Amino acid sequence: MTKRYPRIAIITGTTSGIGEATARKFIASDYGVVGNGRNAEKLHALEQEFGTAFCGIAGDATDSAVLERLFAAAIERFGQPADIVVANAGRGLGGSVKNADLSRFEEILKLNVTATLALLQKAAQQMVVQQQAVYPKQAADIVIIGSVVGRHVSPFSVVYGATKFAVHALAEGLRREVGPKGVRVSLVEPGIVISGFQDGAGYSGDMVQNFEDKFGPLLQGDDVANAIHYIVSQPPHVHISDILVRPTRQDYP
Repeated sequence: MTKRYPRIAIITGTTSGIGEATARKFIASDYGVVGNGRNAEKLHALEQEFGTAFCGIAGDATDSAVLERLFAAAIERFGQPADIVVANAGRGLGGSVKNADLSRFEEILKLNVTATLALLQKAAQQMVVQQQAVYPKQAADIVIIGSVVGRHVSPFSVVYGATKFAVHALAEGLRREVGPKGVRVSLVEPGIVISGFQDGAGYSGDMVQNFEDKFGPLLQGDDVANAIHYIVSQPPHVHISDILVRPTRQDYP
């Protein structure tokens, strides 16, 4: 007999940082997890570690076929539709309007905004139908990873921040649309989190060290995963719409 899990989660960007930490937190809470990332080897290692509680789907989150596969995998592996979706996959880009490397902007925009929108749309369409029969007995959660620079403009990461401003708008618009239908939409806005994000954004070692000197100790993936778990573990009628998480010493942005 297939085990019945209390919640089934889809998480993008699961092979490092916030995504991996969230998968670990959910599995420790006895949730089933469908995790996505481009690193097939890391996904396989997570499957070996967690066994039947984790299903890895390798591929780029910008690929619509990969997104379809995530939702299908929840049914195939766990016999249950996903009732949590964490839109975490994203990439940074250092630099101001004046000097950012615009040759990379199109790929950042495609991943951070276009692919996130496609995931949110798919999740919302499915969850609204699911909740018609079960709310308020059961919760459904769409959790979106934004950024502090999607709320407060930092001139030195404003091109990346512009993509997060867009994501924040999508999150709020979706909350107003589907919240009344029993689907919670929550935005998590981390400050500086030490992960593979810095390398992907092109931040130098000196820049990261400067962050540590000014604001440290910096956030780890677990710190943000704790906030995500808090959101999804509330009773179905309680909606945590927005959480901003900073290192204690980070005063700006």
